Amino acid sequence: MKLTRSKGGSGDAAQSVSAIADPTHGVRHIAIIMDGNGRWAKRKHLPRALGHKKGVEAVRNIVRVAGEMGVEVMTLYAFSSENWNRPEDEISDLMGLLRQYIQSDINEFVENGVRLKVIGNYQALEPDIVVMIDSAIEKTAGNDRMTLAVALNYGAQDEMLRAVKQIATTVKRGDVEPDGITLDHISGGLDTADLPPLDLLVRTSGELRLSNFLLWQAAYAELYFTDTLWPDFDKQELEKALKSFGDRERRFGGR
Repeated sequence: MKLTRSKGGSGDAAQSVSAIADPTHGVRHIAIIMDGNGRWAKRKHLPRALGHKKGVEAVRNIVRVAGEMGVEVMTLYAFSSENWNRPEDEISDLMGLLRQYIQSDINEFVENGVRLKVIGNYQALEPDIVVMIDSAIEKTAGNDRMTLAVALNYGAQDEMLRAVKQIATTVKRGDVEPDGITLDHISGGLDTADLPPLDLLVRTSGELRLSNFLLWQAAYAELYFTDTLWPDFDKQELEKALKSFGDRERRFGGR
């Protein structure tokens, strides 16, 4: 697994999308750990809540750009199962922004062919949010231009645990023998079972860890770390990440 760390900032102008035969550089599925909202706000002497609001604007922009480039799937780490340990007022702000995002962008999803998928135990969120999410998933179910998978109340270890419990149930019923359990049984029990393999995992803000995100799926994904804070992650930064992927040779342990 190759690791690349890119410094934030403008740097050399990224090659324009129109000049690239395949602006995705072969990436079908990209996942992003959106980190740095709080630090962005702190650097600008703004309330932390405004950092999260700016982060939502960055989400809106990146989803549009990725769709225009032809990325098939984008998975965003929006709220982890560990984020419940944050202060109550910050959690309230985040949930409020989630409500606003779904309400304001659902029509654009429908118009632009974006299918919404949610991974993680989102049913544990507040009832009105669950209803909004279920409605949005239903409204966009037939869209096939791009899939936006949002990780809400998600943790990769919990995801794998749920998959293992599901396998244990099938073994107990006698549907599968223990020696007959395969990797496909595990991957098929994950929240991402209907998505293509993960190609590229990006983390912003300079942190160099996966933070319990897509641990199984990242086994052979390319990893890209940038010092750019999430609210500043724009089209140019996405192009840099995709180009980094395109410049690598993926061997999957073959040699």
